[in-house]
Amino acid sequence: MRNLRIVFMGTPEFAVESLKKLVENNYTIAGVITAPDKPAGRGRSIRQSAVKQYAVSQNLKVLQPTNLKDEQFLAELRSLNANLQVVVAFRMLPRAVWQMPEYGTFNLHASLLPDYRGAAPINHAIINGESVTGVTTFFIDDKIDTGEIILREKEDILPDDNAGSLHDKLMKTGAELVLTTVRQIETGHVATRKQEEVSDPKTASKIDKDTCRIDWNKGIAEIYNHIRGLSPYPGAWTTLFNNDKETQVKIYGTEKEKVSHNEPTGNIVTAKGEVKVAASDGFIKLKEIQLPGKRKMNIVDVLNGYTFHPGARVS
Repeated sequence: MRNLRIVFMGTPEFAVESLKKLVENNYTIAGVITAPDKPAGRGRSIRQSAVKQYAVSQNLKVLQPTNLKDEQFLAELRSLNANLQVVVAFRMLPRAVWQMPEYGTFNLHASLLPDYRGAAPINHAIINGESVTGVTTFFIDDKIDTGEIILREKEDILPDDNAGSLHDKLMKTGAELVLTTVRQIETGHVATRKQEEVSDPKTASKIDKDTCRIDWNKGIAEIYNHIRGLSPYPGAWTTLFNNDKETQVKIYGTEKEKVSHNEPTGNIVTAKGEVKVAASDGFIKLKEIQLPGKRKMNIVDVLNGYTFHPGARVS
């Protein structure tokens, strides 16, 4: 049995569950590497990462480098005498970092690799209408999410899952997989395999504003998946034309209504407390939206103080 000294690297809430699982199972955490504190919110108050907040609560040593190649940071990292590094939702590591520990550096990724390599696997799996995704642990190498696979665990994507609910499920499944992976490394019984060569791999590029814009010319299934794949963060958006005013609206929750109609694409139809947008093969019912300068609201509350005039449309 190996005596492990672990350095954990991660930043957001997704990573906290894995670190917590290691702490609760009495593994020695020699140090935690996370992002520097930064201003956030309207008040621009300095905010610590979710991982730092948890690490501080457990009296763990925390390092917050701005440059992972900095010699002072590398010296501090070496001084922790870790023999294993665990990475969950962190930055790409330079070779000098991931090659440092005796038993290697492994990463938890929120997809079934080699599919959905990249920054936003949870969002893209839902946007693409997948019914199954999962988590993978793999040893890091020079490229992004290409290293040898240790373990994978599948997770179903339910028809009404959104990015938020899937995030929470994969966070828990992933933490268990991290624990199992560490136990295998601890006993020296870890087996790896190379990732399959895929001619046209599904990718998970970083989400930007253009990614979030809704294309109402697509079918209702694609539109529905696009919106839930970006909910609750960062949020799908569209331009609303209403009573000669043009505004940007975020849409978080919808339902599909597959039905024939003669409405032009993007037209808004209101009736009996419902707001629907016409698409090529039916309607998208708006359930939760956010108007400019307002909080996120369900459509009933929106209609109590906002009017969609005749001819209103989105584009």
